[in-house]
Amino acid sequence: SIIRRQRQELKLLIAELKDRDRELNDMVAVHERHIQAWEDDRQKILSLAERCSLLTSELNERNAVIKSLTKKLRVLETQHNDSKITIENTQQKFKELIQKVTDSSVQCQALEEKNQSLHCSVLELSAKTGQLQAREQELLTMLQLKDKALIETTDQITEVTSRFKTLESALHAAKLEEFSRNREQQDLRLTLNDVVVQVNKMKDILSEKMKESSSHQEEISHLKHENGCLRSELLLAVEEAQRKDQLYQFTKSKQARIEKELSSLRQVCVKQKQDLNFLHINLDSSEESRQ
Repeated sequence: SIIRRQRQELKLLIAELKDRDRELNDMVAVHERHIQAWEDDRQKILSLAERCSLLTSELNERNAVIKSLTKKLRVLETQHNDSKITIENTQQKFKELIQKVTDSSVQCQALEEKNQSLHCSVLELSAKTGQLQAREQELLTMLQLKDKALIETTDQITEVTSRFKTLESALHAAKLEEFSRNREQQDLRLTLNDVVVQVNKMKDILSEKMKESSSHQEEISHLKHENGCLRSELLLAVEEAQRKDQLYQFTKSKQARIEKELSSLRQVCVKQKQDLNFLHINLDSSEESRQ
């Protein structure tokens, strides 16, 4: 009966050992699955860390590009401001040249009016000269006809001659003045032509500056649009990095839980090993006692 009871106990122990062995196999399989999952998570974490480093480098490159574009934008803004100042100065010079042209045209018109008046004076002096010449001829005929009035006629001729000389000198001075006025008028016309040419040049420069300013404005708007796109991409990259960081934190917490479960499983395995050793010792002692 003792042997039968011990055999029964041994059968029960063997069945329990088989159950424990099956449980241990299941636990080992679960443990291997956990280890495999942990290895997969570790590989994912490594790939995520590598991708995070790549994204960080890409983010640094984008930041450098944004800084360079910002510097370029500032340089273009300064160039645009300089071009605006240049355009304003050109417009001011253009206004001054227009004022000079109007003043020159007014002065030229005044000189033409004065020249016309001098020409009228010359015509009047020429008419008076013709009248005096006719008067001289008349006096000569009267001298030939009237010998008695020789002294009076000689005095009159002398007076008329002196007046004629004064008129001739006045005519000569008027001609010289007219020549100087004509020369001055020609100089003013040349100056006016130069001013007109300079005004046309300034108009061309102003149109070129306006075209350059419009091109700068288009480039500035394009750079602003590109800067906005880069900022949106940067925000998306930052959001993606934050999501990856959250995923990394979740993975880290999961890894901590897995390590905690592994430590508990190790403790269970150690206890089960101790139980197995104890059962082997009991089995050996029972076999010895049975023998």
